[in-house]
Amino acid sequence: MYTPLLYYWACRMGLQQSDAADLVQEVFAVLVAKLPEFVYDRQKSFRGWLRTILINKWRDKRRSRTAGLPIRRGRLADQAIAGETEAFWETEYRQQLVGRALELMQNEFQQNTWRACWEVVVSGRSAADVAADLGISVDSVYAAKSRVLRRLRKELEGLLD
Repeated sequence: MYTPLLYYWACRMGLQQSDAADLVQEVFAVLVAKLPEFVYDRQKSFRGWLRTILINKWRDKRRSRTAGLPIRRGRLADQAIAGETEAFWETEYRQQLVGRALELMQNEFQQNTWRACWEVVVSGRSAADVAADLGISVDSVYAAKSRVLRRLRKELEGLLD
């Protein structure tokens, strides 16, 4: 579940795809070593811990590079350095998590059900317009929206604060 998110964050730090993939692997190597002693604390964030490992491994890589080599910095790196990261990380996490959940859920619904929900919720179209395009009733559009969103809430239960 966290691989795509870590990879996305690594790319946003300005790393090329192969370097981002290597960084994610290094983070998982740390996790393999540290998870046996990890104790979950509801007052702290597991994501925050992952984020800290990712940033620390990224910093280690930067330090180990030969002096004078240019380091491409992306928006994430700039924000990490500036210390304005918490809201940014939370937004990134939520976007990645919801996107991944939607990707996994899409095949669970008939195409018209999925499209009806998507058009109303994501595209912002009216239920009447969507119903006319899909050849279904407005009530069916609302029912489709309700089913998909209920399933999404169930899928994300406990993952969003």
